[in-house]
Amino acid sequence: MKRILMTFTAVAIMTGTSAMAADVKLPGFKKQATPEAVVSEHLKALSNCDFDRIMQQYPEDAEFMLPNGVWLKGRANVSTLFIGFCKDRKDGGLKGAKFTNEEVNVVGDTVNVSWRLDADFLAEPYKGADAYVTKDGMMQAQVTTFDTTQMKFKK
Repeated sequence: MKRILMTFTAVAIMTGTSAMAADVKLPGFKKQATPEAVVSEHLKALSNCDFDRIMQQYPEDAEFMLPNGVWLKGRANVSTLFIGFCKDRKDGGLKGAKFTNEEVNVVGDTVNVSWRLDADFLAEPYKGADAYVTKDGMMQAQVTTFDTTQMKFKK
């Protein structure tokens, strides 16, 4: 599990484990009206590090595909990514980073986004892409290129 977590946020989520996921109380669900609304809500919630808002979108059988062919299955396991992401930078997280969509392409219920991540603690913007597979107003699956080992942090 630690290898999986390091892929997403390197040091930020290094302490994430299945036990941590089991200890976290997850919020109820909040469906969105369209696939675009699901993704918009996700990126706003992530940019604000609003853990409850983020996790309201993920159903119990959600899946998250990370670089190097790593998969997380289930809402509790997916939550470990966002627990680490939303930590303060001094604690290894990326709280305060803001996502900006650069290009969006919608194919059915899948929203493909190339994005830029900006933060005061980054030496330069970090760019990546995600494919968000929505179903019934929820975030069913996500494929991401996000890899903090490729980010350039200020010294």
